Amino acid sequence: MWTTPDLCDAHADDVDVVTGIHWQHFGSVTRFGGPIATVKCFEDNSRVKETLAEPGEGRVLVVDGGGSLRHALIGDLIAGKAKEMGWAGVIIHGACRDVDVLAGIELGIMALGSVPIKSVRRGEGQAGIRICIGGAHFQPGDHVYADANGIVRAERALV
Repeated sequence: MWTTPDLCDAHADDVDVVTGIHWQHFGSVTRFGGPIATVKCFEDNSRVKETLAEPGEGRVLVVDGGGSLRHALIGDLIAGKAKEMGWAGVIIHGACRDVDVLAGIELGIMALGSVPIKSVRRGEGQAGIRICIGGAHFQPGDHVYADANGIVRAERALV
């Protein structure tokens, strides 16, 4: 089984590491990875909900939520749908909610924290674009790996 430190050691020239951010695990899966899909939004989870309703095919959705902890970008209903649709995980540079229920969903979910306030819905945000979080650039089709040690990104599959 891989760990992000092992991936960094074995592929030092091929990985970017997210730094300067304290992540928390909220789903029942704490080691996950796969091809990347992206969303950029701020306190509006419209694109997150739409993307996670599509077939996941083992992908990981990386969300640049601007680091906001004022509105949750994922909760139990959207996470449950993501699991049902075959997503491996969701990484949110922002907040989640319904943490007691998320803990029982077999999905990797990492976020900065939680807040009970739901997202606003204005249909804003962008999907499928290059985003940058913690010094690492995420592009659709690249690969991401996340565990208790942190998050790494590579242009190709490492495992």
